[in-house]
Amino acid sequence: MTAPTPLVQTRRIGRYTVHALQAGGQMLDGGAMFGVVPKPLWEKRIPADARNRIPMGMRCLLIEHEVGLVLIDTGAGNKETQKFLDIYGIENDGAGQRTMLEAAIIAAGHRPDDVSLVINTHLHFDHAGGNTAVEADGRVVSAFPNARFVVQAGEEHYALHTNERTAASYFPRNWEPIRALGRFELVEGVTEIVPGISTRPTPGHTPHHQSIMIDGGSEMACFLGDLIPTHIHMPLPWIMGYDVEPLRTLESKRALLSAALAEKWLLIFEHDASVAWGYAGHDGKNYFLVPDAV
Repeated sequence: MTAPTPLVQTRRIGRYTVHALQAGGQMLDGGAMFGVVPKPLWEKRIPADARNRIPMGMRCLLIEHEVGLVLIDTGAGNKETQKFLDIYGIENDGAGQRTMLEAAIIAAGHRPDDVSLVINTHLHFDHAGGNTAVEADGRVVSAFPNARFVVQAGEEHYALHTNERTAASYFPRNWEPIRALGRFELVEGVTEIVPGISTRPTPGHTPHHQSIMIDGGSEMACFLGDLIPTHIHMPLPWIMGYDVEPLRTLESKRALLSAALAEKWLLIFEHDASVAWGYAGHDGKNYFLVPDAV
């Protein structure tokens, strides 16, 4: 599989210029990605390969903000073994940079050192793995040395107290070097992190998962994280088998999509291999994607 393209997609959200950055490709089991939805339904929309895997992306969002560059999520990073990369179908080679995310930041006209704020929707390895990077000498360091990092306090606690089901998703090396530097900041509930960028708790995938709201003045957008990983997951019952509390996901989706439809939010999809963003439509039964005309 080749990584999803394009590497960078740019548009305005009101007063902000934003860049959707492809941090790499993934191939995950289709059954796990669609939970109780039968394969004959989901494979009509996204065919699986011989290993029952479907193509996905790891899209991050870079916002040109008045306080500096703001980055939402960081992909999988460069610290895992080839066996691990094969299991999860991850391809994120940076073609001369440490990761594809770094290559995308450079392609957008910036450098990792320019990032002043990183927000994690949650701390799973494919969303926070790029927080840190391994150097040639084996040291694990912050991939964004001038940034502070923000996550929900409950998510940090959940990541530090794993069980047999959750341990495979949380790797302390993705945040411990940043905590050691005192640059890992915790918020609780709805919080405006910087003007125009705030958290929206959307529990279900994890108990303290958050989506991120971007208020550009003339337009509102929502970076969905794993609440609605692809546009194919817009119907309310299409929920991942990975979600630890799927009934909470259902209610989080219901509330968010209702508001997004009424207020015409731009929705930004983290794991969609081809669709970066769009709007919510509703046909009286299900939500669906209204493509972005920009």
